[in-house]
Amino acid sequence: MSAPPRPSAATRTPGARTSRPASRSTARRSRLVEEPTPAEPRPARLSDIVAGIVSAGQALVLSLAVVVLPAVVAYLVGTATLATPTGAPDDDAQVGSAVDVAMGIWLLSHGVPLTADAVTVTLAPLGVATLALFATYVSAKRFATTTVRAWAAGAVTYALGTTAVAAMAGTAPGWSLPTAALAGLVMGGAGMLLGILARPDAPTLVELGERAEVVTRRLTGIDLVPATLRLGLRGGAVAVALLIGGAALLVAGWALAGRATSSDIITALEPGWTGGIVFAVAQLALLPNLVLWAAAWLAGPGFAVGVGTSFTPFGTISGPLPAIPLLGALPGDDWANPVSAWTPVLVVACGVAAGLFTWRRLEPTLVRWSDVGWVLCGIVVTPGVVMLLGQWAAAGAGGPGRLSDVGANPLATAGLVAAEVGGGAAAVLLGAKLDVVSRRGIIGEDLTAWLRRPEPERPDAEQAPDEPRGPAPEVPDLAAELGLDQAADASDAEPSGAPGADPAVAPAPGPAHDPPGEARGTGPGK
Repeated sequence: MSAPPRPSAATRTPGARTSRPASRSTARRSRLVEEPTPAEPRPARLSDIVAGIVSAGQALVLSLAVVVLPAVVAYLVGTATLATPTGAPDDDAQVGSAVDVAMGIWLLSHGVPLTADAVTVTLAPLGVATLALFATYVSAKRFATTTVRAWAAGAVTYALGTTAVAAMAGTAPGWSLPTAALAGLVMGGAGMLLGILARPDAPTLVELGERAEVVTRRLTGIDLVPATLRLGLRGGAVAVALLIGGAALLVAGWALAGRATSSDIITALEPGWTGGIVFAVAQLALLPNLVLWAAAWLAGPGFAVGVGTSFTPFGTISGPLPAIPLLGALPGDDWANPVSAWTPVLVVACGVAAGLFTWRRLEPTLVRWSDVGWVLCGIVVTPGVVMLLGQWAAAGAGGPGRLSDVGANPLATAGLVAAEVGGGAAAVLLGAKLDVVSRRGIIGEDLTAWLRRPEPERPDAEQAPDEPRGPAPEVPDLAAELGLDQAADASDAEPSGAPGADPAVAPAPGPAHDPPGEARGTGPGK
């Protein structure tokens, strides 16, 4: 028998299916289902690490080039103006020395000492450090990803690069390699963190604080970082910003007053245009140091530029200084007068501004005394820590002999700034809290209870036998006469905040929060 004929394309009905296409469709469908999907987390993890490495690497190269290139150009221009030919046998060695010195200055800004001709310099040019931090910040904001892996990779890369530069530079002592690694880790980690947090998809500082609060509460069971403490830290940052801004204006005034001295120094040196560029870079590198010294001058302890010197608002003891035009802007004897003795009041005013900043962000009717204490603690800690670290970084040895002591005393400056800022903030916060307490009648209730104390009765043994016993003498109600009785009755009960929320911090306005009037029972329907 012959097999039945296969249906042609013309005789097939629209819904008819053959067995072979069905089997192909089933096989294709099963093959697609069983085919494994490519793993995505691994390439994403690798890209985060690469982004962190690239960000830190280009920031390190950029900040180092800004210091090395001017040194090489200044050397080449200097040799071109001399009679020595450029292709001398020792020309390469001299160029290498110029590069080593520039690399040593770059390392010095990271805290690595510079040693040349048996002289050790530890005074860090904070302008170069600020440049390196800014370059890392911009690079991380542009190229890094918002992950912990990118931040860690960038910090480690920067630390390795700093260690490699210290190993190649001839001005860094051998024992400074661990210091270079640690300084690079801190500098790179700080710059990468600031850049990553500045990205649009990064969490804000407030959100990070809330997350830290939740984590610490889960781990310890107590609230180690309350919202009022975080608010106080923000207020302390406001005080620091105002203090640094005032110090910068003071430095501008010093430079304007000492422009004649600086001009005489430049004229005597005759540096030329290349030397002028070098002097400009050197002065910009030391400008942040001078601003921090001016902050110490405002606070009272002052600073020194050489052994036996002292620059304070109460007096000036100067001495021979290096021929640097920027040092011509240091305050002279005319800056120490009866008016300048009141400059610590400006630091207290920064504390007053911090207190106003924090009180405006509190709910006055819900603030407890413990909340006031937490806010004051944050306001005091922030300027104290910033001044301690800043003055420590801005001080050091600028050379041999008299220049072995340059800068301000970190402990004295930090303590005085913290005390002055805390005093101004305490005056605002305590005054505002006492005003709220007195208006709510709490003090009136205590005074009413004290004025209504009954007169102690005499025992029966003290009375004479023949003395007639009558009604007890009427005790005058001093509270009613003074009008404190009505003030105590009109006082409101203290409202309580929502469970799990800090009652002191004022909530954001919205439908989820009732106005203070309704919480006190003065809303509609009352």
